[in-house]
Amino acid sequence: MHPLRSLALAATVLTLMAAPAAAQERPLGTLREQAELRQGWLEARLERVLPRLMREHGVDMWIMPMREYVEDPVFSGLVSPTTMAARRRTIYLFHDRGPDRGVERIAIGGTSQGGLYEVVRDPGAREGAAGAMRRLAEPFGPEQWLLLTPIVEARDPGRIAVNISAIHHFADGLTAGEWEQLREALGPVYRERVVRQPMLALQYIEERIPEMLPTYVRMQELAHENIATAFSNRVITPGVTTTQEVVWWLRQRNNDQGLGSWFQPSVTVQRRGVEMGDSANPVILRGDVLHTDYGITALGLNTDTQHMGYVLREGETTPPDGLMAALRRGNRLQDLLLEEMVPGRTGNQVLVSTLRRMRDEGIDGTVYTHPIGDHGHGAGPTIGLWDRQDGVPGRGDVPLRPNTWFSIELQATTPVPEWDGQPVRMALEEEARLDEQGARRWVLRRQEALHLVR
Repeated sequence: MHPLRSLALAATVLTLMAAPAAAQERPLGTLREQAELRQGWLEARLERVLPRLMREHGVDMWIMPMREYVEDPVFSGLVSPTTMAARRRTIYLFHDRGPDRGVERIAIGGTSQGGLYEVVRDPGAREGAAGAMRRLAEPFGPEQWLLLTPIVEARDPGRIAVNISAIHHFADGLTAGEWEQLREALGPVYRERVVRQPMLALQYIEERIPEMLPTYVRMQELAHENIATAFSNRVITPGVTTTQEVVWWLRQRNNDQGLGSWFQPSVTVQRRGVEMGDSANPVILRGDVLHTDYGITALGLNTDTQHMGYVLREGETTPPDGLMAALRRGNRLQDLLLEEMVPGRTGNQVLVSTLRRMRDEGIDGTVYTHPIGDHGHGAGPTIGLWDRQDGVPGRGDVPLRPNTWFSIELQATTPVPEWDGQPVRMALEEEARLDEQGARRWVLRRQEALHLVR
């Protein structure tokens, strides 16, 4: 046999041998299994969350027109996992018929999303003798707006919400072009009934339903497991491995597990007696303190985790006491923040009270916590930004609500005696949730010990 052919055959055999192992590397199930789960979540959100929020905000009708590839931020929370874009154009319309009859869901130019929407396309379509549709127009020009007008007139809503906001980007999905055409389609009577109600869009995206939690716990487990592996001798050889090699191991791990990435992971180093700020890709050495910022995306959900690690020096079996004390200070700041995250308070109020208590306890830190869920930096109240420790106007004025998830993101900087008093920054990020009663709980658990590279 020719040598090249022999090599090709050997490669084929190895590929086939690896196939069963690859098939098992699906910690969250197959795509089809995930889609079935997400479809159930969609139905629950449309049936339980949407009607309550529309009534809470006094909205009779909510109209969301969008074109392909310029989807509204709410889009992913309204459609099935098999719907990747608003093909051509889709106009989603929700009409509250009252508590007894529920909210009517209409997709003009779209699909039924598994039977969850009434589809309205071309009323002139007719069935032929064989039962097939002779003409089923999918209008995406002026014709589509002609379908909207009689639907609105027949329902005569008092308040019509649209997604326009100068403050909240999650509630600002109506593009200028669509707004101009929507105004014309509504006519003089109904355009006067249009209201901007940004909290409707914001809170619909923000609220988590209990059915999502088991999957999210598993996603947290995967994030913790992957970081623990990355910050171990399975990935890092002190004196050889660079930080970028660890970064790309994490990114590749996501791909291999069928997970997505909503941002590029990062790995950084703090080193005794060395200013590492300008080191883009240093070799990891013994005695280094490691930090990673790492997230995964799956089933329309996102995680965001920051953990710390330490590379043991020769002869060490545990990290220096000063580093462990620094980590405990970061944990204490997490405690203070969670205690202040009471539903009803705004993000800015939580920030002010947390920072006051932090300073009273002599902790040198900053708080920059954000909601998480449908999006990584999710909808809801911002609790500080790393460069805005005096509050975030607008986005920080949103109140906390039950049934939400947050990335508890912060840092505490502590002088370490074993490093001759050099400050070491413990930057931590861990997902927590406000449950239905408003109690604050970790989705999984927080880091209370450094990952160790031996």
